[in-house]
Amino acid sequence: MLSPDFPITTQRLTLRAFTSADLDELNSFQSRADVARYLYWGPRSRAESAAALAKRVHSSSLSKEGQLLAVAVELTETGQLIGDLNLEYLSSEHRQGEVGFVFHPDHHGKGFAAEAATELLRLGFEELGLHRIIGRCDGRNTASATLMERLGMRKEAHLRENEVVKGEWTDELVFAMLEDEWKASR
Repeated sequence: MLSPDFPITTQRLTLRAFTSADLDELNSFQSRADVARYLYWGPRSRAESAAALAKRVHSSSLSKEGQLLAVAVELTETGQLIGDLNLEYLSSEHRQGEVGFVFHPDHHGKGFAAEAATELLRLGFEELGLHRIIGRCDGRNTASATLMERLGMRKEAHLRENEVVKGEWTDELVFAMLEDEWKASR
């Protein structure tokens, strides 16, 4: 069971549960083509972001496999929502999870995603007790691949043209970290 003691603060960020008040700021980046480029979904309308947010509002803890922990990332200084994190509980038997992240492009290149995702890994390993956490991205998404490497995740696979996404064959990169690797990096 993982029920984070929100809010969680880092040096510059506040990680918290989503609320219905996040719609405008969430849609401000979910509606962008450059954000959705490497994701399974396209730019979202306000109504589509509202539907996605409704699910995220009810995803603030993990108690069984198949569930998703959704974490809002805001700048502590301003309270602005700048990112969206996921931790999916893939398997209780094998103690495995998967991380995901989407950040507003205005805040790329400042280390915010790494700062927030490090906390997500900590939650997975130290609070949920996971043995292995993976991250996946489109093979063209060099920013996400670079972030996962910076987090200490190791590239385990490059799957060539394994999925059709938005009408075209795409490669997928798979990164992973084990619990003992997490402990060694602390």
